[in-house]
Amino acid sequence: VRLKFDEATEAFRAEFVAWLDANLPSGSTTSERPTSSAGIPSWSRAFQRKMFDDGWLVPGYPTEFGGRNAGLSEQMVYFEELAERHVSRSLNPQGLGIIASSIIEFGDDGQRRDYAIPILRAEITAALGMSEPGAGSDLAGLTTRAVPDGDHFVVNGQKVWTSGAHDADVLLAFVRTDPDVPKHRGISALIIDTDTPGLECRPFPDLMGPDHLDFNEVFFDDVFVPRRNLVGELNDGWRICTGALAHERAMLWVLWSEGFDTSLDDLVRCVGDTPLAQDDVFLDRLGSLLMDAESLRLLGYRGLARLQRGLVAAEQSLLKLMGSEGQRDVALLALDALGADALDQREGTSVFQPWGANRGDSSWFDRFLNSFAGTISGGTSEIQRNIIAERILGLPRN
Repeated sequence: VRLKFDEATEAFRAEFVAWLDANLPSGSTTSERPTSSAGIPSWSRAFQRKMFDDGWLVPGYPTEFGGRNAGLSEQMVYFEELAERHVSRSLNPQGLGIIASSIIEFGDDGQRRDYAIPILRAEITAALGMSEPGAGSDLAGLTTRAVPDGDHFVVNGQKVWTSGAHDADVLLAFVRTDPDVPKHRGISALIIDTDTPGLECRPFPDLMGPDHLDFNEVFFDDVFVPRRNLVGELNDGWRICTGALAHERAMLWVLWSEGFDTSLDDLVRCVGDTPLAQDDVFLDRLGSLLMDAESLRLLGYRGLARLQRGLVAAEQSLLKLMGSEGQRDVALLALDALGADALDQREGTSVFQPWGANRGDSSWFDRFLNSFAGTISGGTSEIQRNIIAERILGLPRN
């Protein structure tokens, strides 16, 4: 079920579809693909810059930040059309979706000019320094210290799981600036140039293979950061961490939903007219997943309606949980049903983000491994279940 919106929203959709048809890079261009968020090719930077200049990069933003002041329903159809075409706005998604937005919302005019707009225009790339060896799901437990020293902060500590840091120009790092107050209150956000002396990035491979270098350890050894790079107020970093770009985050369920639908379409195509198409056990599991995918979309529409009325959409954790685990479960069903054929490995299977990616280039085994990233990043499934239990079901804290 895909709802039809009011006339103005559908006109917005048609205008965006026409722009995509006229401006999407060709397949021959996009064959140049990175294997991580580092090493972004020139064609992707040019496309992102074109989206910014034409007001389609972040439509909910004001025009000076690459948008057109779009409302929630317009943003909804925007993400639907991107997802349907498997189009990513940027191969530096954290830079676009979290870091630039945080600077726009909480930073000053100089930070917006020097960092946010260059990130949006793909002139520089940015990475997010959040997780630490002892602070993952409990991010407020971070211990990387930033001590004031005249016009600077001196930063010491370590981050881990920092995507793309080895090729990023800047980090938005969350650091401990007051260790003597409750942990949520002593955090600040700093913009740190990655060529600053004392900062070292060490990339390491993940499950996708030794050549898939995206994650990093980042070490800070007496790194001097100008005080002007403090985003927002001192010790107000937790609000920045949790508050940036609430409306766009509310739209991310569309990408989860479209990804779920795409995986199901791919599986149905793989099965075709094989005996599996008549297998009751397979069809039962497939039917359950189809119903989950439809439920995800309908819950997303309900959340959008609540947001338009100025209400808090408590469904966000449920949508994230259903979307990420749904894609994992489709890949698992493919492994169970297709057997050895699902394990087929081919070149290029570690690429998951580029525009117009040929999904057939990714084996179901690779998809299954990659699907676990979605159940961890942005809040683990366990954290989402706790939020659902406490905020939606009203159960007591455990």
